Amino acid sequence: MTETRDVVVVGGGVAGLTAGVFTARHGLDTLVYDTDESILNRNAHLENVPGFPAGVNAKLYLELLGEQAARAGCDRETAEVTEVSVDDEGFIVETADGEQVWGDYVIAATKNTVDYLRGIDGIGFVDRGKTFVDCNEQGETGVDGLYVAGRLAEKPYQTIICAGHGAEVAVSLLDEDDRPFYHDWTAPEGYFTGRGRDVPPGCEEISDEERRQREQESLDVMSEYFADPHPEEPTQHPSVADDE
Repeated sequence: MTETRDVVVVGGGVAGLTAGVFTARHGLDTLVYDTDESILNRNAHLENVPGFPAGVNAKLYLELLGEQAARAGCDRETAEVTEVSVDDEGFIVETADGEQVWGDYVIAATKNTVDYLRGIDGIGFVDRGKTFVDCNEQGETGVDGLYVAGRLAEKPYQTIICAGHGAEVAVSLLDEDDRPFYHDWTAPEGYFTGRGRDVPPGCEEISDEERRQREQESLDVMSEYFADPHPEEPTQHPSVADDE
């Protein structure tokens, strides 16, 4: 029997993982297919992400983003997606090992690989030396339920831009699915209810004790990740000859 998901994300780089964080946090059963080929792995040191004044190890940043996706409830599998096809109610996503997953929505977030999308009627491609998918600013394509995020949507290589676009695409998807959504804000207790307002969809109020607990957990997690240098070296570009 084919596994079913609400959202299938193809690509586990910055855009794909960020999109998965948002869809999973808001109750959509989300699966990310990842081949561990994010171009960020080639970065010697990531210098341009807000919040890291001295930069951050690029591989570590990807690991942090992966843990965030997992904590949000997003599942990840290492597999290459070879085909996405459309049926009457959604999409069938097939991997190189023959696994099939059915999904209501698909977010394509690979860097420039588009072959797995070519069998879909209604989708357009843009050739600018590299191939991109034709979509609007929110990542919507000519096929209902099929979105594109990050580099595949002609976004620049900058990590923060691809992360932001992944989030924007996910919010557009949530809107299409008619999921109650405001702005994903955790507020102090009484911020809304103390003014006689209901807590908006996608928000929550937490007590001061809960805030302290969450802050301590964040300190513990980040301390563990940053305790030692990352053990792996950057991935060299495939065209560079191995002199060893």
